[in-house]
Amino acid sequence: MPVNTKRVFYVKYLAHNGYADVVRSRPDVRLDKLENEAPDHLAAPVLAEAHAYQIGSARDEIAPKYYAHRELLARTPNLLLVSTHGAGYDTVDVRACTEAGVLVVNQSGGNAESVAEHVLAMLLTLSKRIMETDRAMRSEAHIERNDFMGTEALGKTIGIVGLGNIGRRVTELCRGLLRMRVLAYDPYLSSETISARGAEKVELDELLRRADYVSISCPLTDETRAMIGRREYALMQPHAYFITTARGFIHDEDALLDALRNKKIAGAGLDVWAKEPPPRDHPLMRFENVLVSPHTAGVTKEARRNMGRIAAEQLLDTLDGKRPPRIVNPEVWPRYVQRFERTFGFAPERAS
Repeated sequence: MPVNTKRVFYVKYLAHNGYADVVRSRPDVRLDKLENEAPDHLAAPVLAEAHAYQIGSARDEIAPKYYAHRELLARTPNLLLVSTHGAGYDTVDVRACTEAGVLVVNQSGGNAESVAEHVLAMLLTLSKRIMETDRAMRSEAHIERNDFMGTEALGKTIGIVGLGNIGRRVTELCRGLLRMRVLAYDPYLSSETISARGAEKVELDELLRRADYVSISCPLTDETRAMIGRREYALMQPHAYFITTARGFIHDEDALLDALRNKKIAGAGLDVWAKEPPPRDHPLMRFENVLVSPHTAGVTKEARRNMGRIAAEQLLDTLDGKRPPRIVNPEVWPRYVQRFERTFGFAPERAS
């Protein structure tokens, strides 16, 4: 096989440098880097020759012109594969990719442990009011400890929206450590599958009404955008906490603001935002019972190393003609196979 016949590019950064090490170990693959500000005379040749795009999944880390949308696809006529850094694919127009015969893959499960631990950390920090007492002790000479009485999570009920890799691990942690009851809303999984994963399948409204903690662990899609709004917060119990480590725009920030202001819920743990990072004067940060982080649930040394490795391995396997395990748009496979064969002269696996 000729050297550098397969062209891969990325913009600004990789999840882990180990990704580049793995990809560059292959003499038949060339890896190019573009900057957000790259002039067109430098970017255009890379885009025109690219077969694969390793794309960041955080909206505010790459320039919109490098989102995998129709405009970019028009500039990448040889593109076969879009691979995200993480489980999310906010920067990818999946429908446009499918129409163009471009396969989209993600790295679902690669950071599941890190995100699940973040959910548990937020749950316990909110329950024990740790951030409130920390702030009070740093700013006040005397505090009344009974003013900061918390609650135990032991035996309580958590409702998880989305029981994929992350939701399943949250279930294991909450059941195993705290003997919690787990309710799950996931319309794509059967009752039997959800039961096997340790949860009880319920509809969203029932989950919101019954849960002491609500955790969002689903991807941002057309179906989940604005899924949690004023109506949904009104269904939650006044002592319940809302936690999200999924994606901004799944929950309505203005609706959450009203729910907190009117004491409809007890508090919130927020790792994802409509704008990331959120401005320092964001109104949700004014509440003492809101715990915040800047989309760092999956940002650990272990997760980044794992994400870089599985992304590189999946990409190389795909370019070698294997069917990848984490396909976002499986319906594109027949057309992708045809385009792949025309490009490289051999057919990838055809199994459905």
